[in-house]
Amino acid sequence: MAARPKEKNIILLVDVPTSPALSTLEQVKKSKRGKFKFMLLYSSKKWKGKENKNVLEKFDIVKSCNFNSPNSIMDTLSPYREEFLCVYTRAESQVENFQKIIPHVPYLRTPTTESLEWSINKYKMRRRFYAYDKKITPKFLLVKDQKKTTIKDIEKKVGFPMIIKPTGLAQSILVSKAYHEKELQDILKVIFKKLDKAYKESLGRGEPSVLVEQFVEGTMYSIDGYINSRGKVYFCPPVVIKTGKEIGFDDFFGYQQMTPTQLTKASINLAEKVTDKGVKALGLRSTSFHAELIKNDKGFKIVEIGPRIGGFRHDLYEMSYGINHRANAALITIPLKPEIPKRLKGYSAAFKVFAKKEGEIKGITGIKKIQDLKSLKSLSINKRIGDRARFAKNGGKSVFNVLMHNKEKSKLLADIRRMEETIKIEIK
Repeated sequence: MAARPKEKNIILLVDVPTSPALSTLEQVKKSKRGKFKFMLLYSSKKWKGKENKNVLEKFDIVKSCNFNSPNSIMDTLSPYREEFLCVYTRAESQVENFQKIIPHVPYLRTPTTESLEWSINKYKMRRRFYAYDKKITPKFLLVKDQKKTTIKDIEKKVGFPMIIKPTGLAQSILVSKAYHEKELQDILKVIFKKLDKAYKESLGRGEPSVLVEQFVEGTMYSIDGYINSRGKVYFCPPVVIKTGKEIGFDDFFGYQQMTPTQLTKASINLAEKVTDKGVKALGLRSTSFHAELIKNDKGFKIVEIGPRIGGFRHDLYEMSYGINHRANAALITIPLKPEIPKRLKGYSAAFKVFAKKEGEIKGITGIKKIQDLKSLKSLSINKRIGDRARFAKNGGKSVFNVLMHNKEKSKLLADIRRMEETIKIEIK
């Protein structure tokens, strides 16, 4: 008598063994879209942190392997091969490991390794956009040195003002803006000096390299969504972004994210149309995506698209619409149709707060006062007194992050104002 086939019910998560990895598991369970087992797979070679035992205990199966060894991957996955339902990764820093898993699970719905490579390398991404529809992308050029001939080539092909950024780093690390030749020379000098170290510290993707692109004046928006294995795209509501540059920093980190936006239905449709082109240009499928766009009088242009959900996005969407974003992002790979409620529950905002200047943090005041704000939902402190504050463009992270929500927009805006006036970060 033939043995009964094993049930395909394991969701394979490629991640690191810390608390954020648990978020996908918890949200998928919360969605009640099926009874699943969860397997966490992490690197036995690159992971140098301390495993969180409380996290590991929540997974049904926990394994580590050498992602650079096909034999190690095969040996690790082999006992469960007939039970895998889907494979998913949460973080962009894990995409390279995820790519190495894909050839060993050929009958699961996944993005192609090539589409993931195009999505995490900003230069390759720009080339794909330009080939698909040159109207959706600004002018750009890959830069390998800071020679005078290179500077002249940049001026000719891109023009001022321009944005200079590493091709494989996220969170606005080492991103700068140049208005003239001397400024461009100074920025390139700094970036090439810090590039290798920044890639190492922030787990940069691919070979360290630099992209120069045309600066497009306008308002920044972002749209998250999901694309299934047949190319059907599902969009979440747009989010408006205020950068550090807009509040007086010489830096491009995303200071404030807010939803819903004041975009008209026609503008939202146009943003979705441009994003759809970008997702298709990259050949993405069976994944969530995070698109950043710039809007001006001429329409929308794509800043970048990543094969993941955006930062703070699960919380913003859940608070404002009741969207279980983390669950949708995993379940689209099964595939299950994402559930995207449209009814507005209120107004939400997320903040990354940096110090006004770099140096050792001497004091942080106002934390206790803002905890009394009715709109405050969470506050996470990333740096303490004695830690060094650095700007995002120099590889730094925010001092603290804030999530706020209120049913009334006026009350949310009032509490945002109180928060901004109250918090003070003193630098020694």
